Amino acid sequence: MRLFISAGEPSGDVHAANLIRSIRERCPDVEVVGFGGPHMIAAGATLIYPLVELAVMWFLRVLLNIRTFFKLADQAEAYFRDERPDAVVLIDYPGFHWHIAKRAKKYGIPVIYYVPPQLWAWAGWRVKKVKASVDEVLCSLPFEPAWYAARGVEGATYVGHPFFDEQGDRPVDATFLADQRSNIKPLVAILPGSRTQEVTRNLPIMLKAARLLSQTHPDVRFVVACLHDRHKDLAAEIAAKAGVDGLDLTLHAGKTVELIKSATVAWAVSGSVSLELMLEALPTVVLYKVNRFDLLVANRFIKSKYISLVNLLADAELFPEYLTPIDVSDKLASWAATWISKPEERARASRALAELRDRVAKPGASERAAERIVAVASKSISHKLSGPHFAQNEQSVERRDGRPSA
Repeated sequence: MRLFISAGEPSGDVHAANLIRSIRERCPDVEVVGFGGPHMIAAGATLIYPLVELAVMWFLRVLLNIRTFFKLADQAEAYFRDERPDAVVLIDYPGFHWHIAKRAKKYGIPVIYYVPPQLWAWAGWRVKKVKASVDEVLCSLPFEPAWYAARGVEGATYVGHPFFDEQGDRPVDATFLADQRSNIKPLVAILPGSRTQEVTRNLPIMLKAARLLSQTHPDVRFVVACLHDRHKDLAAEIAAKAGVDGLDLTLHAGKTVELIKSATVAWAVSGSVSLELMLEALPTVVLYKVNRFDLLVANRFIKSKYISLVNLLADAELFPEYLTPIDVSDKLASWAATWISKPEERARASRALAELRDRVAKPGASERAAERIVAVASKSISHKLSGPHFAQNEQSVERRDGRPSA
């Protein structure tokens, strides 16, 4: 069995790696090729390109990288034409993945979308792309299958969010965790994002909030959780410019789990990290700084009440959230001050998160998705082995692209 799997985000890279391992349990000789990152490589995949390193967002940034994306789409199509994988699996990252799906379907290869983009929140019209180019949608949120079904998409199945499969496997530095917890001062965890652009946009506001909070709560300490050493170096540069002298501030790379487990409150960027914050029932303010042009364009399409996955799951604002082009450091400082100085308010916020966690944090998504993917790919293999069907597909491909079939 041969699969092409593509993930464009650090979180998607982790989801893909766990999916590959679950697939391999069912099909030990599976060959996985695609786009992704280091976690996919560790799981045994061969990468055509490290797409995770190109993780970009918002409209202007995408336009600046458009030539690279088209080149990668051409590489994927060449692979589809020459190697004929038994299925293509796409993980989030919709703008680019629509092109991959379309090119896979050109060669009659089944396409499966795992952790599909949140079309119901901001781009409902794109369901047409799903109907045209995607055979199966493996949904991560419980309300998504009904949304797709109401719009004529039959192959949408709820498998759960893969994030909940990954928590037991994540190593914890017990010594570091114990050291953090031994300090009795209130701790604010600052999580500025997994993308460079997120760090540069959000961290300055978070550091300004830290300065404001320290004026009324001088005993508070702050930690910045960075994805890796490159982001830690970038965060250090931003901190030096922000004027944080006098703050009890430290920066750490690769210690997000431990810092969340140690924190009193958090300031975080919207993303899958919000699920981790929910698991720890940690009161958090969600910030997503965007420029005015991006927000102007996005507001034409956003249909969801919330930007945080946790708030979407709860259908309530458990995490105060700000999608904004302006400085809201005073809001971040105010929420943190309330939770630190009023234990009953912090306890109330934590209880609401714990109740949501107990209701939705169900593992098993990777296994359920792997089972469905193997079934689809096995059916594809059987169709290839049927002579008339295979020959007919070869002829149709040659008519469409004008090239001899591989």
